[in-house]
Amino acid sequence: MPRGPTNSEILQICDRVVEIFQQYDLRCCLFGSTACNLFGVSRTPNDVDVVVFTERYDQEDLKAILVGEDSDFYLVDSRDPSADYQVLWYCLPSGRRGGRRACKVDILVPGVLNIPFVPRRRVKVISRLPVMPLIPLLLLKLQGWSDHRESYREDMQEKQYVDVEDIHELLGIAIDRGQRAWQDNLNWVPHELLGDAQQRVYDYVAEYPNSREDWEAIGFDV
Repeated sequence: MPRGPTNSEILQICDRVVEIFQQYDLRCCLFGSTACNLFGVSRTPNDVDVVVFTERYDQEDLKAILVGEDSDFYLVDSRDPSADYQVLWYCLPSGRRGGRRACKVDILVPGVLNIPFVPRRRVKVISRLPVMPLIPLLLLKLQGWSDHRESYREDMQEKQYVDVEDIHELLGIAIDRGQRAWQDNLNWVPHELLGDAQQRVYDYVAEYPNSREDWEAIGFDV
């Protein structure tokens, strides 16, 4: 089995995505596992998640832009025969045994999966890359945990345990940085995301009671 992307390869892909979208005057930021890693989570990401703040293009248009600008990006049909979208990948250098290597790149727009529109001045810059702020990133990771544990697909259910590792580290980082879920500079976060997060926190604490004090420290009822 070909090895996954390295940290440096992940950052290279991110640089290229941001660079191309900037050429089209499109603002974006990273979220998901790559953003978690940039904040200090120890796990090496295995894909790249990007939200593009636009109403001019849909997700398939945005993927097509990347493919058109760089031949290392390519599209493949979804494994779901009913899907009306294609999956974007980035070609990586072959391994020592010549196996094909690639990294999946998810391109989304605000509103999809409850991803918020992040004001320009609230986007964090880490290693010269635009990154979603810490608390919304944590809430989206918590949402992913909830969705994965309720999925009927076994492969999706398995992802919840990786989510838990990321959430544990993100909580510690948020506490160390004095972050609060209800702080004034997060008044742009949709109330639906925060409101749904409170119920998810109850569910998470029921499953992982040792996290109770951490959630309480960033402002949630437990």
